[in-house]
Amino acid sequence: MIRAESNLYTVMDAGETLRCRPRGRLRRLGQKVLVGDEVRFTVTAHGEGAIEEVLPRRNQLTRPPVTNVDQAVVVLSGREPEASLLTVDRLLVQALHEGLEVLLCLNKIDLLARGEEERWLGPYRAAGFPSCATSATTGAGLECMQAALRGRVSVFAGESGVGKSTLLNALVPALSLRTGRVSPKTGRGRHTTRHVELVPVAPDGLVADTPGLHAVGTPDIAPAELGSFWPELAALAAGCRFRGCLHREEPGCRVKEALAVGALDRGRYQRYLTLLQEVEQAYRRY
Repeated sequence: MIRAESNLYTVMDAGETLRCRPRGRLRRLGQKVLVGDEVRFTVTAHGEGAIEEVLPRRNQLTRPPVTNVDQAVVVLSGREPEASLLTVDRLLVQALHEGLEVLLCLNKIDLLARGEEERWLGPYRAAGFPSCATSATTGAGLECMQAALRGRVSVFAGESGVGKSTLLNALVPALSLRTGRVSPKTGRGRHTTRHVELVPVAPDGLVADTPGLHAVGTPDIAPAELGSFWPELAALAAGCRFRGCLHREEPGCRVKEALAVGALDRGRYQRYLTLLQEVEQAYRRY
């Protein structure tokens, strides 16, 4: 399933596409059809099809509503708009919680001064996240993106205005996806994507162009689990004195020791504490 708009779905089979509607019994069973679903279908009259069955899913994202994804491409920009790294970290936690591979993409690098790329991507590269630095305007970094998307189903995620649709247009010029300018009042982008769609990109790759996100929540996890989604913290956690260490006030914490000597990025750590507080508040409500 590569496109969903209202109750009409586009199915790709052996390189050909067919517009389909779900059988009534799927709706009666409460079975939703989502982009990325593998389905069984039959061809009906008027050149359309009927979705008979939705096959078991490997994973399912809620924001955006896409299934069977291999990789999350978290797009951010240093300017126009300046990225919220707290939103970036929330998206990384969400993707890793779903078992996805992660790629960071710093877009609009043509707007950055010398050294700013490392300011944005350096802490994430140090933590082990792969990354590309791109400009849809100049074409810089597009080869890096093509290689990263090859053979995978990827979902683009990030705030509005960071250039997800513009970047996809640069990767696949025939798409002509709608793009919008950043609002001068809010500094944020305007939503330009009104549906979810998987589009072919790179050899054997599919990517979802999704509505821009201003904020996302944290997964339903226990507080002690959050650190496992920070690779640089997880690598040190086994050496902490206490099992289930939250890396906040506990004595004998290897994370705090590394932070004290400058071996960890303080910004990433502070955002971990912010999300830890959110997770604790949500956990207490259940």
